[in-house]
Amino acid sequence: MKTISINGLYAITPDSDDRDALLRKVEAGLTGGARVIQYRNKTEGAPHLEMAKGIAALCRQFNAVFIVNDDVELALQTDADGVHLGRDDGDIAPARSSLGAGRIIGVSCYGSLARALEAQAAGADYVAFGSMFPSSTKPQAPHAPLSLLTEARQVLQVPIVAIGGITLHNAPQVVDAGADAVAVISAVFDTPDIAQAAQAFSNLF
Repeated sequence: MKTISINGLYAITPDSDDRDALLRKVEAGLTGGARVIQYRNKTEGAPHLEMAKGIAALCRQFNAVFIVNDDVELALQTDADGVHLGRDDGDIAPARSSLGAGRIIGVSCYGSLARALEAQAAGADYVAFGSMFPSSTKPQAPHAPLSLLTEARQVLQVPIVAIGGITLHNAPQVVDAGADAVAVISAVFDTPDIAQAAQAFSNLF
């Protein structure tokens, strides 16, 4: 397995039931320099296994990290590099037991440094804070201040991902505050030129 690192553009897939269209978007994001792809797709009835297998193959081709949102079983079925766990997605210990030591576990910590410290102690490989800015994907998500990233940078040893409402306009603030990676959906995948948008984000690092 490749040496795994979480940094740069962390692109999260948009909801879709069209496998070929989604894979074209992901390939464009990888061409532009996305370093991590997370498969997150809340579309009922979508061919999740086939989509995830296709994305896994693309990530191997581009030497990028492939993460599955929420679903340890799907991560195992697709030989993903790891899984991302939210508040309601189960604990780190059983996920680690299933995935083994060589795969990544990321944890959503929202606006809580205490949750991030607990996750790190429990074996998380990276933590995510957000929503940094108002988000169209999760408009009701609580706000996490930029100062949290700076504070976290001083006490955490694992990579820090910032998520929520991040655009090319505000991403430099997030990077300057201490984020190792920026997690983005619409500011990459809803643009006319996905590769160009991904390149612009990648250039911030």
